[in-house]
Formats: sequence, C-alpha cells, structure tokens
Amino acid sequence: MIIYHLTAITIAYFIDKVVGDPPHWPHPVRWIGTLITFFEKHLNHGKGKRLKGVIMLLFVLWIVLFIVTFIVVISYRIHPIAGIIVESMIIATTIAQRSLKEASLGVYGPLENGDLADARIKLSYIVGRDTGSLNESEIARGAIETVAENTSDGVTAPLFWALLGGAPLAMVYRATNTCDSMVGYMNERFREFGWASAKWDDVMNWIPSRLTGIMMVLGTKPLRIEYQQAWKILFRDARKHPSPNSGWGEAAVAAILGIQLGGINYYRGIVSNRAKMGDPLVPIQADHILLANKILDKTVFLYVLFLWIGGMILEFAFTWIKSAASF
Repeated sequence: MIIYHLTAITIAYFIDKVVGDPPHWPHPVRWIGTLITFFEKHLNHGKGKRLKGVIMLLFVLWIVLFIVTFIVVISYRIHPIAGIIVESMIIATTIAQRSLKEASLGVYGPLENGDLADARIKLSYIVGRDTGSLNESEIARGAIETVAENTSDGVTAPLFWALLGGAPLAMVYRATNTCDSMVGYMNERFREFGWASAKWDDVMNWIPSRLTGIMMVLGTKPLRIEYQQAWKILFRDARKHPSPNSGWGEAAVAAILGIQLGGINYYRGIVSNRAKMGDPLVPIQADHILLANKILDKTVFLYVLFLWIGGMILEFAFTWIKSAASF
C-alpha cells in the first residue's frame, strides 16, 4: 500500500506544480472552513470553551477522516489505478507549493519595480502584520518569512502524513492546519476555544518542520558561509521562534541566504519583537525572495525523494516482518 501512497504523492506533486489552486475551483479547505465556522458559531460561548474547542476539533477531524477514507477505499475497490488517481487528486489539494510561490512573487514584482505601495498591499494578503509603513527590506523579509515558514505547513507536512496514511491523513493534517489558522489565536475570543487546535497543529508539524529545515540545508549550498556554520545557525536559532515549529524553516533560509529574519513586527499597532534568525551578513533585498523560492523548489523535490527512500524502507521492513511471522 505504501507504494500506492508514494505514487499518489508524486502525481500530486506534479499536479500542484502545473495546476496549483485555481481560485474558482471547488476546494476541500473551503468546505472544512465552513464546517469550522459552523462549530465556532454554536460552541464558542459560555463556559467550558476549552472543552468545546476539543469537541470541535475532534468532530472536524473525524468527519474529514471518514469522508476521505470512504472515497479512497471505494476508489481502490474499483481498481488500484483509480485509487491512485483519486488519492493523488486529493493530496494535491492539501499542498500549495505553486500558490506559495505565486503569492511571494506577487510581492516581488512591484517591489522590484519600486512600487512600494503595491508591494505592501500584496504582502498584506499573505501576512498578519501591519504592512502600511514597511520599507523595501521589511517587505522582502515578510515575503521570505512566509515562504520559509509555509514550506512545511503548506507542502512538506501534508506530504509527510500522506506517506504514513495516504490521502485521509494528508487531509486530516490540512483540516488541523485550517482549524489552527481560523481559531488558534491567543486573543480573548479564541484563547480557550482554539487551544486544542493550536496544540494539535504543533504536534502534527513537529517532525515535518524539522525534516524540512534539514532538507533545506542539505539541498541548497549556503551563499555566504560554509555548511558547518549553516548547521550551527539552524540548530542555534530554530528554537528561538515563539512557535515550536516555524523557526526551522526560517532559520534554515536565513542561514542559506546569509540574511537575518525576525525582528520587530506590528500587529494592529501593537509591537511584537520576534526572535532574530540567522546572521546579517548581507542586507535583505527583493532578489532574496527569488532565492527563497529556489530553496522551496529544491527542498520539496528533495523531500519527495526522501519520502520514496523512507517509504521503500518501510515497505521492505513490513514485508520482512510478515515473512518472518509466517514461519
């Protein structure tokens, strides 16, 4: 079965690279978002908000798991090829490599043309920080950090879960990530209700984020420093991020490019001083957005190869265990 998952993952990888997420096509994440909104509207009030948040998360994940598993099982019963095709199409909806690149390049274009006003607007589409007064370097930093952080959230993490459990677990991951993005905030409205979603998202991203940071450094030669120093920066700075997972991608990209990410951001006028990632060997420029996207491409390609190697090892191990048990 793992070989089927690997084949579906590879097809999904190419589907996303070619097609991406056309804005007017139906998308499971929108349906999941509608489900989350329904539960949040009816449960996020009164006493016991934390328990209600746990209930919402469990209901959303079990509904998604049941529906996707049913579709995949029926498809494989029709024919293995049908199952692989259906799985690959579902997995493709859980990854967003093309969309991530397009969003960051949408910031790069006006930034390169000197149109800071438009670049700030385009950046505001993909980050939560205030962008109205950012200079060129700060705008570029926001786009680079988005690519670095979301390489795991948007691409490699769902692929990791797809290897372990096919399309059903890939979609469970995407549902978890959607729950976190909608209710996992530390504000008065969601602090208690979104607690479970935020914590479970951290759990599901723990291994993929670390693998992603390692793959980034393995797959791209550092521009300003030696590999040994890049590894030191990765393990030195990744843990500084307030998120247990987001720092791995940011620290890796900062080390590779010889720049420093993090620093002061503003959210609705409130200052947030984020930990700094990397050493400022060169100032951040618009072209670093392009280089960050090259890291994204190399990392995802290497990651898919890694999944094939890991998957074949698992397949061999399961086969050997079954053979040994039969004696």
